[in-house]
Amino acid sequence: MSATLAPGVSRDDLLAVAADGCYHCGEPLPARPAQLKVDGQAQAFCCDGCAAAAQWIRDADLGDYYRLRSEHAARVGSDAIDLAVWDREELLAEHVHDVPGGREITLLTDGMRCAACAWLIDRALAREDGVLEAGANAITGRIRLAWDPQRTRLSKPLRQLVALGYRPYLASGEAREAARRRERNRDLVRIGIAGLGSMQAMMLAGSLYLDTTHSMPLPTRDFFRWLTLLVATPVVFYAGWPFIAGAWREWRHRQLGMDTLIAGSTLLAYFASAVETVRGGEHVWFDAAVMFVFLLLVARQLEQRARNIASAQVDALARARPAFATRERSDGSRESVPLAALAVDDIACIAAGEAVPADGVLLDDSARFEEALLTGEANPVDKHAGDRVFAGTVCRERPARMRITTTGSATRLSQLSRLVERAQAQRPALALMAERIAHWFVAGLLLATVLVYFAWRAHDPARAFEVTLALLVISCPCALSLAVPAALASTHGALARLGVLAVRENTLERLADATDIVFDKTGTLGDGRPVLVERKAFDGIELADALRIAAALERDSGHPIALAFASVGGADLPAARELRTVPGHGIEGVVEGRRWRLGRAGFAAAAVAATNANDDAGLWLGDGEHALARFELAENERPDARAAIDLLRAQGLTVHLSSGDAAVPVRRFGRQLGIDVVHFRQTPEDKLAFVRALQDDGRRVAMVGDGLNDAPVLAGADVSLAIGNGAALAQRAADLVLTGRSLKRIPQAIELARRTRRVIRQNIAWALGYNLLALPLAAAGLVTPWVAALGMALSSLIVTANALRLTRAVPGHDR
Repeated sequence: MSATLAPGVSRDDLLAVAADGCYHCGEPLPARPAQLKVDGQAQAFCCDGCAAAAQWIRDADLGDYYRLRSEHAARVGSDAIDLAVWDREELLAEHVHDVPGGREITLLTDGMRCAACAWLIDRALAREDGVLEAGANAITGRIRLAWDPQRTRLSKPLRQLVALGYRPYLASGEAREAARRRERNRDLVRIGIAGLGSMQAMMLAGSLYLDTTHSMPLPTRDFFRWLTLLVATPVVFYAGWPFIAGAWREWRHRQLGMDTLIAGSTLLAYFASAVETVRGGEHVWFDAAVMFVFLLLVARQLEQRARNIASAQVDALARARPAFATRERSDGSRESVPLAALAVDDIACIAAGEAVPADGVLLDDSARFEEALLTGEANPVDKHAGDRVFAGTVCRERPARMRITTTGSATRLSQLSRLVERAQAQRPALALMAERIAHWFVAGLLLATVLVYFAWRAHDPARAFEVTLALLVISCPCALSLAVPAALASTHGALARLGVLAVRENTLERLADATDIVFDKTGTLGDGRPVLVERKAFDGIELADALRIAAALERDSGHPIALAFASVGGADLPAARELRTVPGHGIEGVVEGRRWRLGRAGFAAAAVAATNANDDAGLWLGDGEHALARFELAENERPDARAAIDLLRAQGLTVHLSSGDAAVPVRRFGRQLGIDVVHFRQTPEDKLAFVRALQDDGRRVAMVGDGLNDAPVLAGADVSLAIGNGAALAQRAADLVLTGRSLKRIPQAIELARRTRRVIRQNIAWALGYNLLALPLAAAGLVTPWVAALGMALSSLIVTANALRLTRAVPGHDR
């Protein structure tokens, strides 16, 4: 199709439209594009797949798609896709449910970019024989497909979907998503009913309020009241049911909380009004009851939005892992298998655009992977043979092969998901304090309400109930109870998008208080990829043998220095036994029957310690007494290290560098990055002592590290941050984990922690100030119940809206 022109299409016609890119997907056009007439006009396409999709759309009389769309479609891939796996029962069993006449599945696709795409998918799938129903949602990227397995296999309609450029994926976590969708829909229905009821109740109540001369006939007044009772009943008992159920739970657990006041006030206003309606009393308060419910439901919906933003990262991580993988057999052929069937040492094949199914090692010479979900880095990362690739990352531009090293819950993707969930489950001291204050506030308020009621009974019995109701409503501590949780939910969502996970309680408070920040060098400020710049063997050993022994000792050490020897020996390296790391000095072990040491001069070879006491740059290989080789390493700084340190200084922090490396490279690093205070040849105990000294001077210290040696000082600092690709022990000791490579995440996290502290203080000040002002006004009888409901709900809305400001992008956040 790309070599010849379609009938009626001239080369000039084709060149006229080629400048706009592919007509179907918008991708740049090759030198000899495919071409086709659409609606009488010549159009160019980047490949035969896109041209075939356009031709099918034209032949199916669905050409309105091109007129309606607001975005280009996804490119139709030329790679053959094995869709037969979608017919395998072991895969469908976990994702399909029965419906009348057939089965139903929910799919994901990343090519649905506008409402016209959803329109096209609906109609294209509906034309397939055996399809009972199809529904595409352009907002969520989900496709709901019901089909009759007696008439067609699932792979057949999916083949048509792929032909149009929409590659299907299984929607992982569908049960949780469906439950959340049902809950959201139920909440919206409740808000709708409460909103309509409030409007009707206020309209009817307005007629009664405006009758200031009491000229309305009593039958008309009573008729309006009975109508208001009918309107208020579903609002109170259906829309307001979450508050009633919450109050019942609080009473069962002998706790006083917001729901007790909300439900108590609403039911009190409703039943008192019903009694007054039946006996023809002077006042009713249905309007206050329904407004109270409506405005509180709106406030809670905003709070839920903040929580959903925070949990979006968990959902994204859950959806990142594919449901099946392509495994290479021993004879070189391939098979599609469920993810659970993958095992360590299997060879997996990842097509361009597919997600990596498990952690492993790249076998191809080079490939690019998009790691945005795991690290927050927007640009694809170049990988080479032997580099680690992670589950959930996306292979870009070319297919890749990898050897599986970790599966299931042990993958980095699963670990990050657990860290995010732990971060969101935190209940810091400030939140617990606010809950305790709210608990005692409710108890005190109930006592004050009783006193106010009897005081008004003595002063003006006709207004006693109205004043008491207004006092209960206006002083409900909703804003106080929302002040901290809403802010924290918003902050954790923003941190997750930055690629920073808070894994311990009260971390944000301590991060906001930090005055000093201490960095390790290797793998932290440095890029973690040291290289050999000098090597020398002494008498008694060949240089090649010295390199092999050093590489064998470092291979399983987990220290970044091991990367400097990674290219030595390959699979022929001898095994190292009885390995022992001596923090701050080096590593020792037995290689080929002889005990070796690799590290500082005094550790590796006592005989040369005296003559080389000032050799700070060397890495020595010896047997404890005699030196047999000397190496010198160099490490480059991270590209954004200087920018991150400048930002930290601008925030008022004092920056320190504390490293176990030699004086020469540490001082050089300090000069390059503008760090005046540097400490070298630091053992873990030295680093911890340095941090303790700063703390004794009243400083609040943040520590940033990534290695095994950093674990003690990370645990001892006021707040600690571990680099996500560092040692697992360092991450377990840290308060925050950086999942990305960018050090600029650190000042961004500090800025967000400080903003969170300000917002929490603002929220608590507003909530307390509001209650201190509202209580005396209500007790004095200056506030009617409906105004009390409005004021209380508005205070909650203000607190929640203020917290939602934290979800905005952090200044300087460059993904």
